[in-house]
Amino acid sequence: MYNGIINVYKEKGFTSHDVVAKLRGILKQKKIGHTGTLDPDAEGVLPVCLGKATKLCELLTDKDKTYEACLLLGISTDTQDMTGTILKEQPVQVTKEQVIQMLSSFQGEYDQIPPMYSALKVNGKKLYEYAREGIEVERKPRKVQIFSIKIQKIELPRVWFSVECSKGTYIRTLCYDIGEKLGCGGCMETLLRTRVSVFPIKDSLKLSEIEKFRDEENLSQIIMPMDAMFQTLEAAVVKERFQKLLYNGNPMGRNCFEKQPSSLETIRIYDQNKNFIGIYRWIEKKEIYQPVKLFLPIE
Repeated sequence: MYNGIINVYKEKGFTSHDVVAKLRGILKQKKIGHTGTLDPDAEGVLPVCLGKATKLCELLTDKDKTYEACLLLGISTDTQDMTGTILKEQPVQVTKEQVIQMLSSFQGEYDQIPPMYSALKVNGKKLYEYAREGIEVERKPRKVQIFSIKIQKIELPRVWFSVECSKGTYIRTLCYDIGEKLGCGGCMETLLRTRVSVFPIKDSLKLSEIEKFRDEENLSQIIMPMDAMFQTLEAAVVKERFQKLLYNGNPMGRNCFEKQPSSLETIRIYDQNKNFIGIYRWIEKKEIYQPVKLFLPIE
């Protein structure tokens, strides 16, 4: 079984679920999970976790992301992108300067109402299921963070921009909100995800490319080891006599390591054979490192 992360380039027309299903066939293993959905018409970075690395899925879903999008002004749709039904068409009577000012005003924290066509659940049912039945459900605004938003090109009614944002940000809703504030409506025409955490688009691979690596028996070249996600954390190796405690998932005192960690926060821990065991957080009151995420058993 493969354990690690592959930086997949999700192509247009595939759902994130499709990518996982196809990878199961390519790699001949079931234990695979993706790290946050991309709409079928969107393209770009989709980190996929293999084997024990599936424990990282929720951590990667929480990471910041970067996108490139095209906003089409003057058109509003029920899905907030061009796949939906057009609800309204309005003349675009704004200047480039007004567009620039409006986009820059969204930088920072803002309350975003999730779209009806999304996988968020309300009363145990996904919002898009309600939407397909013609039912509008009240959604509470959620705070999202736009770290940066940069215009790449303006050719009205289209605006191309890049955005770096927090988890849970819907770019099509951002496009909709910009259009509403400009008074002409708007929707997302295209979307490309260019980065998720430490996974940039330049290193991403299409499914056909991954298949080629498999055929050439070179998959190890493209599967990122689990601990690569945590290179910014201090590494610590447990002494041999404490390894049994380590394998049983016990907390570790500072005297359990070959060299006492200097960090009294979060560290990554290895056994004597350099096997990555997991992430541990320092608990000041107990003066121990408590497991946060374990990747046991060792194979």
